[in-house]
Amino acid sequence: MKFYGALFLTLLMAAQGRAADPAPERAKAPGVVDQELVKCHEVHASTVAESDGVLVIAWFSGTSEEHTDVAICLALKAKDGRWSPTVEVANGIQEDGKRYPCWNPTLFQPAKGPLLLFYKVGPHPSRWWTMLMASDDHGKTWSKPRRLPEGILGPVKNKPIPLANGSLLCGTSREPGPKNCQVYFEITPDLGKTWRSTGPLNDGTKFAAIQPTVLIHKGGKLQALCRTQQDVISEMWSSDSGKTWSPMTATTLPNPDSGIDAVTLRDGRHLLVYNHTTRDRSPLNVAMSADGKKWNAALVLEDQPGEYSYPAVIQTRDGLVHVTYTWRRERIKHVVLDPTKLELRDIKDGQWPKDAGRRSNDKRENETRER
Repeated sequence: MKFYGALFLTLLMAAQGRAADPAPERAKAPGVVDQELVKCHEVHASTVAESDGVLVIAWFSGTSEEHTDVAICLALKAKDGRWSPTVEVANGIQEDGKRYPCWNPTLFQPAKGPLLLFYKVGPHPSRWWTMLMASDDHGKTWSKPRRLPEGILGPVKNKPIPLANGSLLCGTSREPGPKNCQVYFEITPDLGKTWRSTGPLNDGTKFAAIQPTVLIHKGGKLQALCRTQQDVISEMWSSDSGKTWSPMTATTLPNPDSGIDAVTLRDGRHLLVYNHTTRDRSPLNVAMSADGKKWNAALVLEDQPGEYSYPAVIQTRDGLVHVTYTWRRERIKHVVLDPTKLELRDIKDGQWPKDAGRRSNDKRENETRER
C-alpha cells in the first residue's frame, strides 16, 4: 500500500462561519497515513462512520459543554478526498421553543439500511434522552429526529455492534450520580424501532463505569471495555450475544475517567484508543491485542499538555483505520492509520514502554498557523 505524505485539509465551517486552521506538519510514526484538524467553537465527542465510501464525521459544538447552544455538527469526506462544508444537523430546540444542549453523537452504518445518527439531548447526563435520525444518501440529508422509547438510551458514546442475527448491540450507561455509574446493553432488532435492555451489569461502587466499547472474538464471544472512575479500564465478557455478561473486572490498562473506543480488525486483532494515564487527558494512545487480554503499545497520537480525548475508531473497507478525537476542545482531529505498519511493543505492568510509538518532538507540532 502506498504511504502517502502528510496532507492537511482546510474545512469550511459553514455553521460557525469559521474555517479550519491547517494542522502543523510533523514527522509521522510507522502506520500513520494522514492527519488533519477541524476547527470551530468548543468541540467534543466526535464520531465517525463510512457510508458507501463516504467518510462521515459528527461532533457536538457550541459555546461550551452544557450550554444551550451546543448542537450536533457534521461533515462528509467524499470518495475524491474532498470535504463538504460543515453543517448543523441537529439541535435541542423543543416544540415549545425551549432549548437544551446536545451531547455524544454516535454514527453507525448498518450492512443494510440507512446511515444512523444517535445523539443525546438534555440539561445534564443524569437527565438526558436520545434522539435518532437516519440518512438514505450517506449523510447528505437526514430524517426528522425521533425520540427513543422512555428508559432507552441506545449507544451512549460508542458505535453499536452488529450481531449474527442482524440485531444491533448498543453499549450504554447511566450516570444518576458521580459514584453510581452503571453499564447496560440495549439490543434493537429493527434499527431502533424496538428495544430490550440487559439492566445494570455493575453495582456502580466497585467500578463506577460508563461508555462501553465492544470487541468481537472467535466464535462470537464478546468483550466489553469500559471507562471507569477507578483509574483503570474495566472489562466484561459475553458468550451469548450480549444477553448475559461476566462480572466486571479490571484490565491492566490505566484510565483517567476518560472516553475510550476500540474496533476488531478484519484480521482478527483488536485496536484500542485511550488515554494511557490515570490523570489528565494526555497522552492519547493506540494499543493492539490478539486476544483482548495482553495489550501491546502501538502509537502515541498525542503527548503534549492539553486535552486529547474521546476517541472514535473504525476500519474502512480499504483496510485503513480512521481515528477522530477531541484536540484541546478547539478542534476535532482525524488520523488515518495503516494497522499493518504499526510497530508493537510489550506493555509490562501497565507501563507504556519508553519512546514506543512516539513521533518527532519537532517544536512546530504545537504551533497554530492562521489562514
